[in-house]
Amino acid sequence: MNKQVKVLSYIEIAEKEFQESKKYINFRLTGYNKYYYANQCKRFKDNVIKNGYSVFNQSLNLNHLNDEIRKKDVSFHKHSINIGHSQFGTDLKTFKNKDELLGFVIGYNQADEEILSKLDS
Repeated sequence: MNKQVKVLSYIEIAEKEFQESKKYINFRLTGYNKYYYANQCKRFKDNVIKNGYSVFNQSLNLNHLNDEIRKKDVSFHKHSINIGHSQFGTDLKTFKNKDELLGFVIGYNQADEEILSKLDS
């Protein structure tokens, strides 16, 4: 019995991963870098949910904040990263524009990779 196996092209796979990553991004991503940016946001979200998010505001209860992140998830908006899916939820961080937001996310991910690589050494 021969079964036909449908092989998705690289573009179809990339588009499927993009759509999955884009679920929590509430601004437009375009061009060739849209896949990269969506992946970076997903990595940031997954990391923050797994490890929590540290802030330098002593008035915030970090345990409560990190519990809220795990319960409500993280979303990305043009000027902020928020807890929950609404831009009116608790801000993790605010930005002047989406380019600044994406730069922060990429830098955060790179710093996280550096820390992990040093811990593995």
